[in-house]
Amino acid sequence: MNKLELISKLGEEQGLSKAESKNVVDLFFDRISEALIKGDRVEIRGLCSFKVKEYESYTGRNPKSGEIVKVKPKRLPFFKVGTELKHRVDGE
Repeated sequence: MNKLELISKLGEEQGLSKAESKNVVDLFFDRISEALIKGDRVEIRGLCSFKVKEYESYTGRNPKSGEIVKVKPKRLPFFKVGTELKHRVDGE
């Protein structure tokens, strides 16, 4: 399912217009993004959690040229599946 399909499904099931559904979905994802940008952890019980992992800089190697390069420190979002979702997908 992609974002457009989610918007359509939400509209059908909740009796919302496409514009209203789009606003709800956009708001949901925007709030998650804003929390992660601030460094907060986001947990949706039974589904998943998101947090930001911070990686230190390190010396790496360009696989094409073999050149030694310095990789900058970075912050990346990390997704962890919830136990309930894990069991539902596994058919338990």
